[in-house]
Amino acid sequence: MIISMEKNLGGKVAVVTGGGGILCGSMAKALGEYGVKVAVLDLNEQAAQKVADEITAAGGQAIGVKCNVLEVESIRKAHQKVKEAFGPIDILINGAGGNHPKGTTDGEFFSPSDLDKEGFKTFYNMDADSVRFVFDLNFMGTLLPTQEFSRDLIEKGGSILNISSMNAFTPLTKIPAYSAAKAAISNFTQWLAVHFSKTNIRVNALAPGFFLTDQNRALLTNEDGSYTARSEKILRNTPMGRFGVPEELLGTMLFLLDESMSGFITGVVIPIDGGFSAYSGV
Repeated sequence: MIISMEKNLGGKVAVVTGGGGILCGSMAKALGEYGVKVAVLDLNEQAAQKVADEITAAGGQAIGVKCNVLEVESIRKAHQKVKEAFGPIDILINGAGGNHPKGTTDGEFFSPSDLDKEGFKTFYNMDADSVRFVFDLNFMGTLLPTQEFSRDLIEKGGSILNISSMNAFTPLTKIPAYSAAKAAISNFTQWLAVHFSKTNIRVNALAPGFFLTDQNRALLTNEDGSYTARSEKILRNTPMGRFGVPEELLGTMLFLLDESMSGFITGVVIPIDGGFSAYSGV
């Protein structure tokens, strides 16, 4: 039997939060190629509209919508715009998220001498507001849009796809707030999958490994474009020996969103990481 994703996904309506970014922008454009009507939501309205314009230029249907995923009223207004343009949704991709430099540490390992270093970020002087912001952006920025948009799915069913991270499996050094927040996303994905299991709403997540994006470029590359020491360490522990590219997320995304291919799959968090999670380092 030959299964056509275009036939199965075509005509459905998807909301992609964080859709103005590199990874979720690629997801939004891929959905557009398969005939999905895409609402690209982002705090940066210009970035959202740019992705939407690229989808429509390629023959798809899309709108760009400004949305702050931490403000309930902003989410409601975005939902209304989506319904006016395309009707109720079938797919929600919760892609909004990120980190904050003040929610990190400068050292991988703590040394008492670090406390005497001027301006050195340790566990003890991490900024509480910044840590809270990271938790809110990643976890509440998934929960709140889901509370709003999933109402469209109650009667007819549909698919919710969250974006977790390899940090959820094994926390990376230096970024405790982001790692913990993404672990919360994985846990929430499983909880919500069970909670919605009697309504034909499936909930899954992708856990990307290391993809070079605007968000982490300063951490992974030097000004001349060469890899930082941290990048080299990551690549040594990634069996495939390279960073991922956005297009390598798309096959798994499409599979999880297509009811005919994955209709009995809910509550999974799939690593897309070049083998990072499988490698012991030895």
